[in-house]
Amino acid sequence: MRPREAWLLVLLLALAQLLAAASAEGPDEDSSKKEDAIEEEDEEEEDDEDEDDGDDLEVKEENGVSVLNDANFDNFVADKDTVLLEFYAPWCGHCKQFAPEYEKIATTLRENDPPIAVAKIDATSASALASRFDVSGYPTIKILKKGQAVDYEGSRTQEEIVAKVKEISQPNWTPPPEVTLVLTKDNFDEVVNDSGIILVEFYAPWCGHCKKLAPEYEKAAKELSKRSPPIPLAKVDATAETDLAKRFDVSGYPTLKIFRKGKPFDYNGPREKYGIVDYMIEQSGPPSKQILALKQVQEFLKDGDDVIIVGVFKAESDPAYQRYQDAANHLREDYKFHHTFHTEIAKFLKVSPGKLVIMQPEKFQSKYEPKSHVMDIQDSTESSAIKEHVLRHTLPLVGHRKSSNEAKRYSRRPLVVVYYGVDFSFDYRVATQFWRNKVLEVAKDFPEYTFAVADEDDFATEVKDLGLSESGEEVNAAILDEGGRRFAMEPDDFDADALRAFVSAFKKGKLKPVVKSQPVPKNNKGPVKVVVGKTFDSIVMDPKKDVLIEFYAPWCGHCKQLEPVYAALGKKYKGHKNLVIAKMDATANDVTNDRYKVEGFPTIYFSPSGDKKNPIKFEDGNRDLEHLSKFIEEHATELSRAREEL
Repeated sequence: MRPREAWLLVLLLALAQLLAAASAEGPDEDSSKKEDAIEEEDEEEEDDEDEDDGDDLEVKEENGVSVLNDANFDNFVADKDTVLLEFYAPWCGHCKQFAPEYEKIATTLRENDPPIAVAKIDATSASALASRFDVSGYPTIKILKKGQAVDYEGSRTQEEIVAKVKEISQPNWTPPPEVTLVLTKDNFDEVVNDSGIILVEFYAPWCGHCKKLAPEYEKAAKELSKRSPPIPLAKVDATAETDLAKRFDVSGYPTLKIFRKGKPFDYNGPREKYGIVDYMIEQSGPPSKQILALKQVQEFLKDGDDVIIVGVFKAESDPAYQRYQDAANHLREDYKFHHTFHTEIAKFLKVSPGKLVIMQPEKFQSKYEPKSHVMDIQDSTESSAIKEHVLRHTLPLVGHRKSSNEAKRYSRRPLVVVYYGVDFSFDYRVATQFWRNKVLEVAKDFPEYTFAVADEDDFATEVKDLGLSESGEEVNAAILDEGGRRFAMEPDDFDADALRAFVSAFKKGKLKPVVKSQPVPKNNKGPVKVVVGKTFDSIVMDPKKDVLIEFYAPWCGHCKQLEPVYAALGKKYKGHKNLVIAKMDATANDVTNDRYKVEGFPTIYFSPSGDKKNPIKFEDGNRDLEHLSKFIEEHATELSRAREEL
C-alpha cells in the first residue's frame, strides 16, 4: 500500500469514531427541540379540550339572562327553588321580538327577594333538553319549581310572566289539581251517563304514546272546561280497570272514545291540544243541520258534489227524529246530515214526515238508478237500520273518485276505475259526462262492483304504477281488487264494449294482476328471507308457516339501525322450519294484501299460519332482540305447539 493511501485510510477511521461517539451521547439539539415542541402541542390540545369542556359547563350571561345548554343545565338548576326558562331558536322571529321583554323580566326578577333565576336555552343546539321538556315550538316558556316543569300559557308580557313566576315561587305554592277526571269502575257509569258528551282516554301507565298525549290532553281539558257548557275530558287506567277496558273493547293504548249520554263512539280526531279542542267542539254540536228553506235543497241538487241526506220530521219531539239523530252521530265524520220540519220541503221531496231521503246531485243521476232512496222511520226502527240504509245508498252508480274522498267513499273492493280528464265544471261537463255515460252502460250490469271515474292527473302515481301512464290512450281503466291486487285494462280505444269485456274477464278470473316487484332473488337461503312483490303471496301468505315480515325503506335510518338486530333474530330462529323471518323493501315492491298496511318504516307484522288475514302488528318501541323474540314466541303457533309437546 502506498503512503498516501495509508494516510487516507487512517483519516476515514478517525472520522467514523467521532461520529459514533456523537451518536452515543444522545439526540442532537434540533431533534430535542422538535420533540419538545410536539409535546407542548399535545399539552396545548389537551388544554384546549379542557377549556372547551369548561366553556360548556360555564354559565354565561347575556343582558342578565343566564345561557344554559345540555352540559350545564342540571348543575345550574340543582340548588334553585324557582327558575324561569325560555326555549328559543336563533332564527325564530317571535323569539327575536320577545328578547328585549325577556331581558326586562330578568332584571325585575333579579331584584325580587329572594332573586329568581332567569335563563334561556337554544333548543336547536340543546336537543337533549328540548326533547326532555317536549319543546315543539318557539319560544316555549316554562317555570321550573323544585325541578318540576310548569307550562306557562299566558301572554308574553313582562307584567303577566313576572306575576306568574312570583306566584309559583311562593313556599306554599302547589300545582293546581288536574282538570282531567279520573274514572274507575265505581264512578264511571254515573259520570259518563250524566254527560251530554265526554271524551274518555283508556291508557296504560307504561305506554310511551300515553305519556306523550298526557300534557296535551290536560291542556285540552283545561280549555274545554272554560266553555259553556263545559266539555269534560276523563281518563281510565285500563291496566287497573280491566273490566272497563274489556267492556269497551280496548286492545291498544291510548284508546279514546266519545260518550254521549253513555253511548260510546270512536274518537278519530287529533291528539294535540288545539286539535282535540276543535274536534270536541265540533262533536258537541248536533250531528244534523236543519234546512229552513226549499232553496237550500235545490242548491244541493244543482251544485252539490256529494250525497244528499235529509230527514223529514214533524218536530224535534218526533221519536223518528231522535232515532235519526242517534244514527247520524255514528256517521257524522263521514257524511253531512240534514233534517227539516218544513212542509214545503216535504212536498218537494214527495214524502211525508218520518221519512229519510237519500239523493245524488243532478250531475251524478242517471236513467239506470232511482232519483231518491226513501226509508220509513217507524217506532220500531233501530238506528243500526238507518245507518245501513245510508251506507247502502251513498254512492251513485258511477261516482267521482277523488283524493279527498277515496278513503271514506271508495274503500270497497272490487272497484272499477276509469281514468281520464275528469272535470265537472261548466266548460268541461259535457266531455266528462260523455265518457261517464259509457261507464254507466257497463256499471248497470255489474251491481256487485263499485264503479267510479277519476281524474288521471289526481291519480298520476296510481296510473303510473298500473303501467298506463304511457299508454297513449285518452281513457284508461283498472280494477282495484281485495287484498291489494290491481288489474289494468290493455290500452285500446275505449268504449262500453271494451270495458264490459275487461270487467267480464276479471269476473271469470282470466286477468293477471299488475305487481310492482324487484327481481326474485336467485339464492334466498339466508336466515332472513328476502320478499319481493312477486313472492309476497308465496312466502308471507303461506298458510302453513308463521312469518315475521319487516317492511323497510333503504333510506330509513331506523331500518338501518334495526338491520343487525333483525339478522341476529333470523339466525336465532333459523332452525325452526315452520317459522320464517323475512323482510321487504316496501318502496320498490307492492304489498299485495291490504291487511298489511305500511304507513311508516320500519313496519313489522307477524303473519300467523292458518290466519293470514289477521296479521299482528309489532307496536313495541323497543326493537331489540329480546322484545322481538318475545313478540314471536307470544304469537308463533308452531313454537307454541313444540313447547306443549315437550
